[in-house]
Amino acid sequence: MADTASRTMIRTHGRRASASFGSRPSGTRHPLVATAMVLPLAALLVVLFGGWEAVVTQASSVGVMLGR
Repeated sequence: MADTASRTMIRTHGRRASASFGSRPSGTRHPLVATAMVLPLAALLVVLFGGWEAVVTQASSVGVMLGR
């Protein structure tokens, strides 16, 4: 029982320390950072597989669906 209590205290202390420095919980990142990470790979795949027409078609369909 004491072992579990000490682990809980350590975890709680760690959360407080990370919260005081303004860091994000592990596993999350800002959407713009995620987008910046994905775009180069997406561009490479479009070029390699010649999928530009499919991208344009999908973008056009989304635009129509949104009413633009």
